[in-house]
Amino acid sequence: MRLGGPVFADYDTPAEWIDALDDLGYRAAYCPVEPGAEPETVRAYREAAAEADVEIAELGAWGVNPVSPDPDEREEAVAACARHLELADAIGANCAVNVAGSRGDSWAGPHPANFDEATFDLVVDSVQEIIDTVDPDSASYTLEAMPAMVPDSVGSYRRLLDAVDRDAFAVHFDPVNLVASPRRYADTTGLIEAFVDELGERIQCVHLKDVAMGDDPIVHLSEVPPGEGNLDYRALLRALDDLDDDLPVMLEHLDGPEEYERAADHVRSVADEVGVSV
Repeated sequence: MRLGGPVFADYDTPAEWIDALDDLGYRAAYCPVEPGAEPETVRAYREAAAEADVEIAELGAWGVNPVSPDPDEREEAVAACARHLELADAIGANCAVNVAGSRGDSWAGPHPANFDEATFDLVVDSVQEIIDTVDPDSASYTLEAMPAMVPDSVGSYRRLLDAVDRDAFAVHFDPVNLVASPRRYADTTGLIEAFVDELGERIQCVHLKDVAMGDDPIVHLSEVPPGEGNLDYRALLRALDDLDDDLPVMLEHLDGPEEYERAADHVRSVADEVGVSV
């Protein structure tokens, strides 16, 4: 596996970007440029990453809703996701990633129709359109699992993969997003193992965070830094170690450089404990 996360240092050149990653001990990185970057800039970052043996993990197409009930918004979102996939392919990233989208007003929010069959079909259509528009050479398009939309489980991800039926559609693994009930919270080990057993060969990127559940009778699950919750990191790193040696595992959603440093230290300490390399 290759540990990575955000870079907080300022950089203006690929060499400065690589130096910042090296200072953090990261062997994987989020995409350093956005759609619209000049081709020579994209090429320079791709070459710098290859020379430094850095894996560009993902390019997030966040904030757009490919299943919006507004047809114009949906069309614009699908086009935006295609631009992100095109850049991911050009820069040598593993994948472009978004969520499936919501039938409500928020691009990633809950809505009663999110689990309807008609919405499932719309998700399939949007992913197929994104991939067919770009026809990428190496990058994949992936969907991050979310509690309030598909895919929200091992089974729904498998069903979606089969329905989309495109080689360039792959899997993004965020185990915390799958912990959507007390039952799953009680057995994160089983959840991790089942996901990796069923979908491991299609996983292109992994998000690392943690989850904690409060004591209230009404279920409240909170995202917390790695090591401060209930996610079985030993099981996670062992399971991922059986996959591709270059699989990027990416820290996210933390508050500033110090919190990222503590999270990276925790992941590395658990990796050492179970005898795997990050």
